[in-house]
Amino acid sequence: MADPATLTTDAVRHHDPEARGFASDNYAGVHPEILAALALANGGHQVSYGGDEYTSHLQEVFQAHFGPRAEAFPVFNGTGANVVALQALTERWGAVITADSAHINVDECGAPERVGGLKLLTVPAEDGKLTPELIDREAYGWDDEHRAQPQVVSITQTTELGSCYTPEEIGAICEHAHERGMKVHLDGSRLANAAATLGVPLRAFTTDAGVDVLSYGGTKNGLLFGECVVVLEPSAVRAMKHLRKLSMQLASKMRFVSVQFEALLAGDLWLRGASHANAMAARLAAGVRTVEGVRILYPVEANAVFAALPHDVSERLQKRYPFYFWDEPAGVVRWMCSFDTTEADVDAFTAALAEEMAKG
Repeated sequence: MADPATLTTDAVRHHDPEARGFASDNYAGVHPEILAALALANGGHQVSYGGDEYTSHLQEVFQAHFGPRAEAFPVFNGTGANVVALQALTERWGAVITADSAHINVDECGAPERVGGLKLLTVPAEDGKLTPELIDREAYGWDDEHRAQPQVVSITQTTELGSCYTPEEIGAICEHAHERGMKVHLDGSRLANAAATLGVPLRAFTTDAGVDVLSYGGTKNGLLFGECVVVLEPSAVRAMKHLRKLSMQLASKMRFVSVQFEALLAGDLWLRGASHANAMAARLAAGVRTVEGVRILYPVEANAVFAALPHDVSERLQKRYPFYFWDEPAGVVRWMCSFDTTEADVDAFTAALAEEMAKG
C-alpha cells in the first residue's frame, strides 16, 4: 500500500477552511491527534464487528476512567447510543423520566419512542437539571396496568441549557431512583466538558455517583464519528450486543471507532479539548457582557453561552458567523465553543456583535 504522505485524491475541497462559527461543537473538524490515530489503525486486516485488537484494548481504556466493571460498546452516533442504552434498561412497557428540554425528548425525532419502543415522561426543569422532587412528579403508578411504568431516569451532563450537575446532585438522583426500583441513564454528549468544569475524574459523577449506564460523546470532543454506550452496572442491562445490532449501530470496521476513543482517553486529550472549549466560552461570555443591550440568560458552566438580543441583530450577525436561535420568538440564541475555537475567533465575534448592536 502506498505511503499516505505521498497520496493524492480526486476529492475537491468544497468549503473555506478558515470559516469559523459558534453554531455547534459538531461544526468543528477532527482533532489532528484523532486523525493520526485513524492512520495508525489503518492498513492490514482486522476482525470486523468489534473482534479487532483496538476494540478489545478499548475496554481497558474505559475501565481506567470508570472502574473495573465498565464495559464499552462503540456506536455510530449519540441518538443511537441513547436509544440502545435506554432499550437495555427498560422492558416493553417501560417509561423514562427526563427533563422536558432533554435531547432525547427534543432533538432525536422521536427515536427513543419510535425505535426504542418506550415512553418518555417529561418534567419541566428550569435550568435543565432534574432533582428528586421533579422526578417524583412522574415516579408513580407502578401497579397501574394502564400507565407506562417508570423504569429509568435519564439526565444529561452537561444539560441542554449548559448547566452542570455536581457529583452530589447526581448521587442524590441515583439514590432516589434506585430506592424506587428505577435505573439511571446519563446522556454524556458533553461529559468531558462537565469533568473540566468540576475538576474531578469522570467516574466521580458517573460510576461513583451510582449511574447505571451512560452514553459517552466523542464527536463533540474532537472525533470524526463515534460514541460509546458505557455500562457501569452490568446487572442493570440486558442483551446489549443484540440491541446494538438491532438498532443498526454495530460498525463493521469498528477498529476505526475504537482507536479514536483510545486516542481521546488513553491520555489527556479529552480533558485538554474540553477545558479549552470551556475557557473560550468563558471568554465569550465576558466579552458579551460588555456589549450594551445583550443579556446572558444562564450561568456559563461549560462551553455554551445563551443570550437574548434583538432579532434583527441576530439575523445580521448570523450572516457573518453561523449560530442558532434557541428560542426564536423570544430572541434567545445559543453560542457554542469547541476544541478549536481560538481567542481571536471569540474576540472577532464579540466585536462583530458590538458592531451590529450599535446599528440598532
